[in-house]
Amino acid sequence: MSGLRKWIFSEYEGIWLGGDVCSESLLEYTTLEYLHRLFNLKHPNTHFALGNHDARNGNWIWLEEMTGRKTYYTSYYKGITYMILNTTLTPYDCEQLDDQYRIITDLCDTIQNSSHLIFLAHHCIWEDVPDLPHPYSYAQSNLKYFSFTCDDNGASFLNDIYPRLLEVEKRGVEVILIMGDMGSRRFEVTNRDGITFLGTGLNRSYYKDPVERENSARDWVVEFKHVPENRWLDWKFHDLDSTLKTKGIY
Repeated sequence: MSGLRKWIFSEYEGIWLGGDVCSESLLEYTTLEYLHRLFNLKHPNTHFALGNHDARNGNWIWLEEMTGRKTYYTSYYKGITYMILNTTLTPYDCEQLDDQYRIITDLCDTIQNSSHLIFLAHHCIWEDVPDLPHPYSYAQSNLKYFSFTCDDNGASFLNDIYPRLLEVEKRGVEVILIMGDMGSRRFEVTNRDGITFLGTGLNRSYYKDPVERENSARDWVVEFKHVPENRWLDWKFHDLDSTLKTKGIY
C-alpha cells in the first residue's frame, strides 16, 4: 500500500499538509520516516504545517533536521511565495513566536513579484474576518486569542496580520489562506477584500468499522493546478475516497 501511495503522490509537484497528519506524528521517528516516504518531506514544495497531534509530543527537531527548515518558514517556488505557520506555538515559546512574527512582517513588507502568497496553517485564526462565518460553523478550532508576539497581546491575526495581507493584495499579489483543522468538511470563501480562505480536513479514516465509515462524512482534499508563466492558479475539492478509487487503490 505505501508503495502505491508514494507513486500517487509523486504525480504532484508539491504536497501541502495542513497538520494532524497522524494521531501522534512525532512520537516515534519511524512514523516521520513513513510520512517522508509518502510525501517526500524534503522536497522544496512539500509543506507541513504542524497541528497539535503532530506537535504535542515534542521532537520537533526531527522534522527540522529532515527538512532543513524550521517548523515555521517562508518559501518561494515557481512564482508562488509560501508562509508556513506554526500555530501550536505559545507564549512559553517566546523566542520562536517572535521569530515567526518577524518572518511574517518582513515577508508582507517586501513581497512584490510573486503571483500568489499562500499562508498554510493548521488551526483556525480567522474569527471576525469580513464575510467569514463564525469558525465553529466550519472549523474544529478557533484560536481567537492566538497572539503572534510575546510583546503585544493585541498582535492577533485580525488586528495585525490581516491588515498586512490587505496591503499585499493591493500590490497585485493574490493572497490565499489555507487551514487543515476542519475534520470532514470543506470551506471556500473569497471575501470583499479579494482574499481567499480555503479549508479542508480528514476524519473519516478514523472509522474502522466499514458501516460506520460508509455512513460518515466524506474526507476532502484540495487539488491545485498552477501555470507559472501565466501567473495562474486554480483549485478543486475532491472526495478523497473517490480519488483513491480512481487511482485503483480501492
